[in-house]
Amino acid sequence: MAAVGDELPGFDLPVTSTVIVAGAIASRDFMPAHHDSEYARGQGAPDMFMNILTTNGYVSRFVTDWAGPDAMVKKIAIRLGGPAIPGQPLRFSGRVLSVQEEADERILEVEVRAANDLGDHATGTVLVSFPLSP
Repeated sequence: MAAVGDELPGFDLPVTSTVIVAGAIASRDFMPAHHDSEYARGQGAPDMFMNILTTNGYVSRFVTDWAGPDAMVKKIAIRLGGPAIPGQPLRFSGRVLSVQEEADERILEVEVRAANDLGDHATGTVLVSFPLSP
């Protein structure tokens, strides 16, 4: 079982226009900045950019790929920084901050970071729980 300080294996997400647009469509976010590069640049962004719901999905994937099928995400608390844009892969990293046992579950707090060459895209924590064996 995981211990405080354990590092999660890194995950690199190739960010493409398709990844950004598919995430926006799946989350029903039709803001033009998530599918129209010209519009996004007109608003001061370097290109179209990923929406927060897609970012949350990839943060969840990063943690659950490590934690396994018995894990349940209880909370995601992230802060957005620089944009996730096409051609700038997101590099995910993380480590276990705390481990607690409550009632019938073990709860881990995991620090996460997703960054690209523009800086931190998302930083924060994820609470994930595991059932305790009877």
